[in-house]
Amino acid sequence: MQAIDFKQLDETLYYQKLDNGLDVYILPKKGFSKAFVTFTTKYGSIDRSFVPIGETEPITVPDGIAHFLEHKMFEKEDGDVFQKFSEVGAQANAFTSFTRTSYLFSATDHIHKSTETLLDFVQEPYFTEETVNKEKGIIGQEITMYDDLPDWRLYFGTIENMYHQHPVKIDIAGTIESIDAITADHLYTCYNTFYHPSNMLLFVIGAVDPNEMMSIIEENQKRKTFAQPTPLTRIFEEEPTNAAVSERVLHMDVQKPKVYVGLKAKQTDLAGEEMLKHELAVQIGLECLFGRASDFYTKIYEDGLIDETYSYDFMLEKGYGFALIGSDTPKHEELVKVIKERLAEAEQEVLFMSTDVERIKRKKIGFFLRALNSVEFIANQFTRYKFNEMNLFDVVPVLEKLTVEDIVEAFKTIQGEEQQTVFKVLPVGERK
Repeated sequence: MQAIDFKQLDETLYYQKLDNGLDVYILPKKGFSKAFVTFTTKYGSIDRSFVPIGETEPITVPDGIAHFLEHKMFEKEDGDVFQKFSEVGAQANAFTSFTRTSYLFSATDHIHKSTETLLDFVQEPYFTEETVNKEKGIIGQEITMYDDLPDWRLYFGTIENMYHQHPVKIDIAGTIESIDAITADHLYTCYNTFYHPSNMLLFVIGAVDPNEMMSIIEENQKRKTFAQPTPLTRIFEEEPTNAAVSERVLHMDVQKPKVYVGLKAKQTDLAGEEMLKHELAVQIGLECLFGRASDFYTKIYEDGLIDETYSYDFMLEKGYGFALIGSDTPKHEELVKVIKERLAEAEQEVLFMSTDVERIKRKKIGFFLRALNSVEFIANQFTRYKFNEMNLFDVVPVLEKLTVEDIVEAFKTIQGEEQQTVFKVLPVGERK
């Protein structure tokens, strides 16, 4: 087992790659009474076209299958797994994102037992046509519920505007029509391809002894047999850099219009520290231009263009990335106009003043250091960073080294007019 020291943060991370290919990371936290454990596969909603393990020809599976599979993993022939966790006082959950599916629990006692329960249920699939068909109705209701949420429709509507081909434009849960096509065979194909230990990561943080925990995990994995790991082939169509649609409007039962300006990222082939540096630089650029300490924010707030829902953010993954800026607003046309004008002004490097950059860097470092007191934050972020060959604990040193020039150059990759799109959710009464 390898010990990795982060002296600046006073943290020691323990790592071991098991014989079956599973990456195990353990981060003991002194003075904490709780432990948080995540077991994550690098498999999300965008992985719809791939070559199944043991085969040579690519297939495309129904949209929403990664999320559907997550739901089905908790149901076993002998009952529901949630019951096993609750019997020892542990709280279990799971989520599916664009790029990963994670199963997790938090507990203050019986941590070793719950870790084995987590490993065992994720590594023992059980699907039948009967249980699959039953789940279709449950997930169908979930899809219908989200279809009625204006903020959800705003978010995915903006992403859909940006992308021509990339499956990030498709809702993580799929559609009622797509999930109706899912079979037990589909689930086993996806499970066998993406749930191999070599495509997964186990992360343990909190009140644990790293040596004891690693021994328990090793013994658990030695009792199981897995196929030899093979390289995964994921298939994505080439994606243009311009936004697919410049503007769309959806009318819903809302009191106040909602609007996002989306900025499609051009540079999506990065990994490791280069990706971390680029992501942080763009986020600081957004803060400089649109942050709550900016003159821009003061003006649009005083002019009544935004309210407390105002937000701006940037995310980057392998193959896609985007920024979203928007708010609920009574003046949606004016808000879009001033955001686009601000983006055009960003070509003037004077907007990224070094004093602002240094202040924002200190602010982000402070936020990050405070977040390290949350085992949930670390656990949820660590795996996402690792799957992109980044290290969560490199955030502070990378932030410290960022320059104004880095931020200007990074921001240029999202500010092109052809990369911009607008999505609005307007009250039904505003329909023309």
